[in-house]
Amino acid sequence: MVKVVAAIIIDDNKVFATQRGYGDFKGGWEFPGGKVEANETTEDALKREIMEELNVSIDIKEFLHTVEYDYPKFHLSMECFICSIVSGELILKEHEGAKWLTKDSLYSVDWLPADIELIPLIEGML
Repeated sequence: MVKVVAAIIIDDNKVFATQRGYGDFKGGWEFPGGKVEANETTEDALKREIMEELNVSIDIKEFLHTVEYDYPKFHLSMECFICSIVSGELILKEHEGAKWLTKDSLYSVDWLPADIELIPLIEGML
C-alpha cells in the first residue's frame, strides 16, 4: 500500500489542479501532494510536499476524504484535505502544468483515476 496526502487548494471559488510531469501517469491531472514518510503526520507530510512541489506554505482547513484506489501495481490510500495558500508564489517544480478550475471546468482535464473520485465532493464547495 502507498500512503499519500493531497491538497485541495481552494481560492476564490476555484480549485488548483496539477498535471504530472513524470512517471507512469505523466500528463494526467491530480491534486498536488505526495507520500507520507516514516514518523511523519499526514498534515506535516502535506505541508512539506506542497512546499517542495509548489513553493508555497498552506493552511490545512479540514479533512475532506480518504480515497482508496487499486492501481494495477499498487493500492493507493490518499488522505485529502481542504487547504488555502498562506504565503509564497506558486512555482511548478515537479509538474508540467497547472490550472485553477471553476465548478464549470472541473471535468475539462483528464483526471487520474483516484483523483476523479473527489470531483463530486469538490463540486459542491465551489
